[in-house]
Amino acid sequence: FCLLPSSSEGFSVAEKIVLLTFISAVILMAILGNLLVMVAVCRDRQLRKIKTNYFIVSLAFADLLVSVLVMPFGAIELVQDNWIYGEMFCLVRTSLDVLLTTASILHLCCISLDRYYAICCQPLVYRNKMTPLRIAVMLGGCWVIPTFISFLPIMQGWNSIGIIDLIQQRQFNKASNSTYCIFMVNKPYAITCSVVAFYIPFLLMVLAYYRIYVTARDHARQIRVLQRAGAPTDGRQHHPDQHSTHRMKTETKAAKTLCIIMGCFCLCWAPFFITNIVDPFINYTVPGKLWTAFLWLGYINSGLNPFLYAFLNKSFRRAFLIILCCGDERYRRPSILGQTVPCSTTTINGSTHVLR
Repeated sequence: FCLLPSSSEGFSVAEKIVLLTFISAVILMAILGNLLVMVAVCRDRQLRKIKTNYFIVSLAFADLLVSVLVMPFGAIELVQDNWIYGEMFCLVRTSLDVLLTTASILHLCCISLDRYYAICCQPLVYRNKMTPLRIAVMLGGCWVIPTFISFLPIMQGWNSIGIIDLIQQRQFNKASNSTYCIFMVNKPYAITCSVVAFYIPFLLMVLAYYRIYVTARDHARQIRVLQRAGAPTDGRQHHPDQHSTHRMKTETKAAKTLCIIMGCFCLCWAPFFITNIVDPFINYTVPGKLWTAFLWLGYINSGLNPFLYAFLNKSFRRAFLIILCCGDERYRRPSILGQTVPCSTTTINGSTHVLR
C-alpha cells in the first residue's frame, strides 16, 4: 500500500479467470467474516463486556472497508489491465488503501498489547491499564495515525518527489493504450511508511507475544510440577486440581494459537514490506506481477483476521452459530452456571480471556 504498481506486463485469459475466481473468494470471505464478527458483538451482551472485543470489532470494521473500498477496484484494474476512474480517484483509492491496511495492522498491535497486560499482569493491573479512556485513545490512534502516512502525503505529492518522470512513464502503456493507477514512492517515504505501518507494530507484537508465550509455558510447567507432587486426597482438593488441569490446557492452547497468529501475520505482510523498502534502492526493478502477488497476500490477512481473532474464541463461535442457525436454543448459554464460573472468571482476567 505504500507502493502499488500496476501489473503492466498483463495476464493471459486463463490467468485472468483464475485471478478473478481467487480474488472474488478472498473478497467474499473478508466481507462475510468481518460482518459476522461485528453482528455477533452487537447482539451478544457477554461479548460486549470483554474489553478486547472493542479492538476486534474495530479491526473487523477496518478489514471490512478494505474488502469493500479497496479490493474491488484493485481487482478490476488487475483483470482489465486498465484504470478507467481517473487520476484523482486513483489518489483517493490509494490513500484509502494505505489508511485502512495500516489501521488493520495497528489494531493487531493493540490486541497484542491488550493480551499482554491481561495475561502477564495481575487482574488489578490490567483493569488499571486498560481503562475505557485508554481503550478509546488506542482505538483513535489506530485510525488517526494512518492519515499521516496516507491522505496527507499522498494528496500533497510528497511520495513522488524525485521520481515524477518515472511515474509518468509507467502510467501509460503505448503498446496496449492502457492507463494505470501507479503509486510509486521515493526512498524517504518508503522507509517512513514501512516503519510506521509495519516494522514498529511488528516489533511490539513480537515482544508482547513472546512474553505471553513465556508466561503460558511457565504456568503450564508449574502446574505439571504441582500435579507430580501428589494426587488429590479428598473431595476438597479435587476441584482445584481440575481447575489447574483446565488452566494448563487453556494456557498451552493459547501459546499455540499465538504462534498461528504471528505466523499468518508475518506470512501475509512481511514479503510486501521487505520489498517495499528494497525496491527504491534497486531502481524500482521488482516485477509488477511480484508486487501484485505480495499486495494481495497482504489483503488476504484482512480475510483471515476474523478466523484468527474471533473464530478461535469459544464465545464468538457460539454467537456465530446462534446467528447462522437463526437463534437455535442449542447454542445459547445455559441460564444456570455450574462449576465453569471460576474458570471463565480466570480466563477473562487472565491468559485466555480471548484465546479460549
